[in-house]
Amino acid sequence: MIDIRVLRENPESVRENMRKKFQDSKLHLVDEVLELDSKNRAAIAEADTLRASRNTLSKQVGMLMGQAKKDPSKAAEAEAVKAQVTANAARLAELEAEETRLAEEIRKRMLLIPNFIDASVPIGPDDSCNVEVQRFGEPVVPDFEIPYHTEIMERFHGVDMDAAGRVSGNGFYYLLGDIARLHEAVIAYARDFMINKGFTYCIPPFMIRGAVVEGVMSQSDMDAMMYKIEGEDLYLIGTSEHSMIGKFIDQIIPEETLPQTLTSYSPCFRKEKGAHGIEERGVYRIHQFEKQEMIVVCKPEESMAWYEKMWQMSVELFRSMEIPVRQLECCSGDLADLKVKSCDIEAWSPRQKKYFEVCSCSNLGDAQARRLKMRVRGADKKMYLPHTLNNTVVAPPRMLIAFLENHLQADGSVTIPAVLQPYMGGKTVLVPED
Repeated sequence: MIDIRVLRENPESVRENMRKKFQDSKLHLVDEVLELDSKNRAAIAEADTLRASRNTLSKQVGMLMGQAKKDPSKAAEAEAVKAQVTANAARLAELEAEETRLAEEIRKRMLLIPNFIDASVPIGPDDSCNVEVQRFGEPVVPDFEIPYHTEIMERFHGVDMDAAGRVSGNGFYYLLGDIARLHEAVIAYARDFMINKGFTYCIPPFMIRGAVVEGVMSQSDMDAMMYKIEGEDLYLIGTSEHSMIGKFIDQIIPEETLPQTLTSYSPCFRKEKGAHGIEERGVYRIHQFEKQEMIVVCKPEESMAWYEKMWQMSVELFRSMEIPVRQLECCSGDLADLKVKSCDIEAWSPRQKKYFEVCSCSNLGDAQARRLKMRVRGADKKMYLPHTLNNTVVAPPRMLIAFLENHLQADGSVTIPAVLQPYMGGKTVLVPED
């Protein structure tokens, strides 16, 4: 959510930002907010005038009532002033109700207006216009056929999609044996990797209230992702960054405690609406998965530096597991409404002979802080809004696809890189059971 003062002072900049994001259908919101804001400010001004006159009129009534005891002719004048006080009180109640209504209408529209994108963001309507920035590691296509990832897992008796379908339906899975252990090894390694980077380890709530959901994401993203708990003001998290950022709702953060750097483990739950291609079956796009996440809350002037550090951590993590990756800059039309700048880290798929997304790093500027009423008290005692950032450390189900494809050997075995061996009981290779 942008600062309404910017919209008042430079509405054309807001419209131009919408055009850059190919959201011309939202242009009407600018004029609607300006009109509602004008009415609201007029109502506030009138209400303030009535409040200011209330004490004066009350004193006048008291004075006239006292005079009326000596001079009955003053009684009528006192009654007239009392009638004015009553009328003003009724009008004030109307204005206060109108202020509440108008403020809510303004907020509804402001929540739909996209955040300002950074000047460095490439302009394009959708993800087909995302730009490859750089590659890390040499992508290799082996001289033997690489099976679909669930077929590789099945050779280790490591996945059961059929049983999960019977128990929970499509979009769920059982992981078993060495594959399940590998999943947990990656999570544990990612946890320690981030702790060694100086982040505080966190296990957050896995359900959050509606106010937090509204504060951390756009309405369209919420509808597409979140599962609501029936009869309660609670949602299952789609990613733990939401509950970590939500930790600071309505809080005043001492400036000396910045930056706040947290890394969390959590299960994640997503609707994943829509049809998906063959390569997005198996454990690629699912309703439940586990993830290690990172967030940063920092001073505004430090957020871009943190953005660079965070995506580079993802690259370092995947390269330490001997998986080639690339950085892909997200274009304007592919940015969610709250994001200022974002990039994906994509892993190499030898089977598909292309890269696919495994991490997403985003700078959200002060949008989440404004929505959640997060503030920082500076050394000068003045308040300002911090910036928030998030990045995937690792999401093992999808990461497992990249891992298995890149470490699969011609004989069907899977090598374990040195960084994961301590988490796999010292194993250097996994051998199929059949």
